[in-house]
Amino acid sequence: MVPQHLSVLPFFAFSLLLFLYSAETSNYPTRCPNFNCGKFGDIRFPFTQAKDPTCGLLMVNCSDQKIQLKKGGRWFKADNISEADTISINDSELQNHLDKQICDFVEEFQLSSPDIVSFRIIPNITLFKCNRTSITHASNFSHYKDCNNNSFYLAYPTGSNSRFLSHNCSTILLPGVQNQTHYDIKLKFQVRVSVSFNCSSCHFEKGGQCQINNNGAFLCANASIASKCETDGHSKNHCSNAEKGGQRWGWRGTLALVLGGLAAIMVISLTIILIWCRYERKRSSSKLISANNSYDSSINPEMEGQNIYFGVPIFSYTELEEATNNFDSQKELGDGGSGAVYYGKLQDGREVAVKCLYEHNYKRVKQFLNEIEILTRLRHRNLVSLYGSTSHRSRELLLVYEYIPNGTVANHLHGDRAKSGSLTWPIRMRIAAETASALAYLHVSDIIHRDVKTENILLDNNFCVKVADFGLSRLFPIDATHISTAPQGTPGYVDPEYYYSYQLTEKSDVYSFGVVLVELISSLPAVDITRHRDDVNLANLAINKIQRCAFDELIDPCLGYKSDEEVKRMTTSIAELAFLCLQQDKEMRPSMCEVVEQLKRIEYGEFVEGA
Repeated sequence: MVPQHLSVLPFFAFSLLLFLYSAETSNYPTRCPNFNCGKFGDIRFPFTQAKDPTCGLLMVNCSDQKIQLKKGGRWFKADNISEADTISINDSELQNHLDKQICDFVEEFQLSSPDIVSFRIIPNITLFKCNRTSITHASNFSHYKDCNNNSFYLAYPTGSNSRFLSHNCSTILLPGVQNQTHYDIKLKFQVRVSVSFNCSSCHFEKGGQCQINNNGAFLCANASIASKCETDGHSKNHCSNAEKGGQRWGWRGTLALVLGGLAAIMVISLTIILIWCRYERKRSSSKLISANNSYDSSINPEMEGQNIYFGVPIFSYTELEEATNNFDSQKELGDGGSGAVYYGKLQDGREVAVKCLYEHNYKRVKQFLNEIEILTRLRHRNLVSLYGSTSHRSRELLLVYEYIPNGTVANHLHGDRAKSGSLTWPIRMRIAAETASALAYLHVSDIIHRDVKTENILLDNNFCVKVADFGLSRLFPIDATHISTAPQGTPGYVDPEYYYSYQLTEKSDVYSFGVVLVELISSLPAVDITRHRDDVNLANLAINKIQRCAFDELIDPCLGYKSDEEVKRMTTSIAELAFLCLQQDKEMRPSMCEVVEQLKRIEYGEFVEGA
């Protein structure tokens, strides 16, 4: 047990931290939920309303069905905001604006920094805004308009390159189409919105606001949670301190100085307590696992209903039996190698997914405890949440998760839901980005998933990703380069190097994610014994096609590969990124942080092969 003279410190430390935290965050919103926006339906960040300006980046007027693409900018009339954050604009008033104030019209489309949010206008005309005093070459460009000290140039469809203009030129995308002889501004167009990885992390994980500081660098202002690491534009991890969270000083700074000495003592004391508790927890876990071999079936599970283990509630078997209607087969959501999952509804009204692990032996109990321990230490918007579990001594090993209603990515790609065609290319692109973000977070948290596959990527009703199934996951010691372990995972996704080296690294997840990327662009399953024997594994099939540049034989034509040049560019780039992830030599594969950055570049049209 904890030494008696330290027993009051947890309460004291918690009270002090709560006071400091509440003082620091009292002016900031603590929760930015989805909101109903009339015709647009339920929408979320990066969109927000005037009453919650700090909850998003793009202001929406739900009653007038209008949206601002930049703060203080023009309100555009919109028809729809899709689940993939694509805005359909149809604004007849733009023509009057174009006729009367062409300079203002052009400036409206000089949008935000890609460090926060980027926009892809479809269809578009590329316009270059240049300072008239610094133009060096303007050949192969058509002069469009002079506005104040700036000249605007249109690039000819062929033969033009922005490097022939001054470095002081910036790019603006106007809605429209262009051919060899003329251009045509469109009043009906789409805007694809992509929030940067840093900004998403700032908003969802740190409770902050995305800003650009005076030096033009990204700033997560007013963050209530300091980050462990952030990823910069060069795919290098760097640790940030509390000032990068945008803390405001003044009386708070004075308070911090006055309490500095006391806080130092508190930190030292808490460190001692945490080390002690970790030791006790490890010893308790060992006892629990050992005790399972002498499991006493006479234990009453109803006595465990109010207990907490590893920070999560303990449910009784009877309670979950009632929630699932006695584990009715009609409520079964799925059946994997480790157990079946059932839909249930708790007495408090919460909808849940109840996972029932097969076999009640030492190995299953260890896997059961491992999944609980890992999920209780993680907080990420794209990771499934654990609500609780039964005791390891219960008649069954049950894990209780939040219910994710829209099935798995695998089911939408080549299962019962595939016929609906709901996974359009923008949604698939977002699935790739959100899954990569979740895996990068796991790796920064020293955790390897070990079973990355489309069946473990769940989708909510807005097609947002929730990565699930951490039963095989492993904590990765900070001072280790790999973990030696017997191969586990799912055929078709397992790192081939892992089969013969038994060495588990973060790059094993990268390989599995490469298979997921190929599934997203091809709509094919990871393993199919009806294919030619050399192509049974999708990874082998993809490598062969990509090496021969036979992208049209790999990419699903239903995505618009042959009819949409932008889809063709992006899907081809995703195939090339997957090729890097599927390299036999793990040292040749990118890290998940690098994958996240490459996905951003693909979205912005800046993919660099082998980067």
